[in-house]
Parts: sequence; C-alpha cells; structure tokens
Amino acid sequence: MRFDIITAFPKSLDSYMNESMIKRARERKLITVRVHNLRDFSLDARHQKIDQRSYGGGPGMVLQVEPIHRAVNSILKSSKSEIRNPKQKKKGQKKAKQKVVLLSAKGKLFDEKRARAYARLDSLVLICGHYEGVDERVAEHIADEEVSIGSYVLTGGELPAMVIVDAVSRFIPGVLGKAESLEHNRRGNTEGIFAYPVYSRPEVFEPRKGVRWRVPKELVSGDHKKIDNWRKSIS
Repeated sequence: MRFDIITAFPKSLDSYMNESMIKRARERKLITVRVHNLRDFSLDARHQKIDQRSYGGGPGMVLQVEPIHRAVNSILKSSKSEIRNPKQKKKGQKKAKQKVVLLSAKGKLFDEKRARAYARLDSLVLICGHYEGVDERVAEHIADEEVSIGSYVLTGGELPAMVIVDAVSRFIPGVLGKAESLEHNRRGNTEGIFAYPVYSRPEVFEPRKGVRWRVPKELVSGDHKKIDNWRKSIS
C-alpha cells in the first residue's frame, strides 16, 4: 500500500516514519510512505507561498486551493502508474483503489472501521491542514472525505497523518510480523480494539518497603486454560 502525505512541514514527519514498525514495513516493501512538500507545488517559485488571507476577513492565513490541487493531481498520476499491475494489459486492467483525505477537526471520526477500510486501498493521499485552515474548495472538490482523529484542534494535520498511517498499516498483512498478533491481543468486548492487560518480569515488584505489586497468579500458573479464562474474565 502507498501513503502520500502532503504537508507544509515535511521534516516534522521524518522521525516517526523512520522508526519501529513503520520503518520495518517500509524496508520490507509492505508499505510505501512518501512525504510531499506543499511548497514545491506553489506557483510562486521565488517565495514558494502557499497561503493567503481569508476572504471576508479574519485572523491568520488560509492554505490555498491551487497548490493542493496541483499536488494531489501529481500524486494520483504517479501512484496510478506505480500501482498498475504490469501483467494486466488493457483488457482486465485492475483499477487502482485510491482515496484522498483532508485531515480536518470538523471531519468524520477516524476509528477502527475506517482504518480497516483504508487498509483495503492501494493508495491513500493525506492532506495536512495548517494555519487557520484550508480553502473550503479542497473539501468540496478535491478530497473524497474529511477525517478527524478527535474533537479537538491541533496545530496541523501532521500528527493525524502519522496516526492514520500507523493504524492502517497494522491491518496490512505481514506488517505485524505474525498473522495472529492483531486478533489475539484483544479484549472480548464489542469494539474488539484493546488488548487485555499484560505483565512481565519481575513477578513481584516492590516500589517501596512494605508495598508489593504482584502479577495475577493465573498468569504465572503455567495452566493455559486458567490463563485464557482469566483473560476472558478481565475483559
């Protein structure tokens, strides 16, 4: 799967995208993550300006529609040619499953259901907002949908973009290493999202004299049936 992130601050994504699970998935070519500097698509070659004052007045600057339009068109064109299966010629050519998402505080909530749906795509383009907002024509005519990771306002869309890449990648076969890793480490609740409590060594930890924090006895019993029953009961 290919992720394309459009941002005015590309370096802010470097560290997270080059660590841990995401790094390994990229190295194994299970996912591709490409970060695009929105300023590269500005018509202002000298100053690379991408924002302007809001019509009707108001504080701050607004990201312009034109550079975003140019960026998305460029990305969709290149990703379609990469995704296309070379074995499928003309007739029977598989159409790339792509989606363009604008990250916005007023968007639909990003949840596990949406993450699973995105994982079935070939390509996901994430547009990071910034400053006082994004020209509404991006939401109206360019993005397929607006998505938010929570009912709060962030400085920009870079953090939500990282959250989405991480969450979606976990549903791509092979990324977690073992097929059972995703489903096994879950509670038995209706949401099916959270792992049951886990413990490690030491069996007894003493933070101060007279206080002992113990691992539940079922987990150190060696009895797999007891362990499974405890995990089901705790959920």
